[in-house]
Amino acid sequence: MTASFNTIQLQANNLVTLANWMAGDFSNYKQSFDNPKLYAHIHISFRPLPFDFFNSIGFYSEQAYDYDLWTPYRQGVHKLVEQEKQVYIENYSLQDSILYAGASRELDILRTITQDSIKRRYNCSMIFRRDGEMFHGIVEPGNSCLIEKKGCLTYLVSDVEITETTWKSIDRGMHPETHEQIWGSEHGPLYFEKVRSFANELTS
Repeated sequence: MTASFNTIQLQANNLVTLANWMAGDFSNYKQSFDNPKLYAHIHISFRPLPFDFFNSIGFYSEQAYDYDLWTPYRQGVHKLVEQEKQVYIENYSLQDSILYAGASRELDILRTITQDSIKRRYNCSMIFRRDGEMFHGIVEPGNSCLIEKKGCLTYLVSDVEITETTWKSIDRGMHPETHEQIWGSEHGPLYFEKVRSFANELTS
């Protein structure tokens, strides 16, 4: 039998709560305004995919500079999976990502994403645990989420904190042998506030 959103809502409160908090457009305007030399003004957007895309709750995401919202520098697809005492988020890349630029802002583009458009990023899932009025997420253990940047193969270290209205994150690429930081923020986490919610789209 096909699972329904209502069934998941009854059985997986943490998953549904996290999904509702994730669904939105987040901006670090205040951080950027206060420290423009250190932080660019960035938007992180998580737009719910139709429920039948994964037969589960899923998202399309974009990260873009405020001055060029229709040219995101990072895009992804994400599937939320309930596990004991935690929420496991599978991450997928888009094989022709430029075709879907702006999908977080235009539903007609979002609906063109298909299963054939995405590829699983193994070893790069995020694991979230609830801590009071916050979810804390990290990359699955093993240092095996590999990303090549600056001519060097690195492993991703990602730390995220989500509340109903905020998003705090820091991503760093580490050398697999020396464990030195190769890329990523040198000035601490990015602090975002939700400027628009898409939670009403989670039941569609």
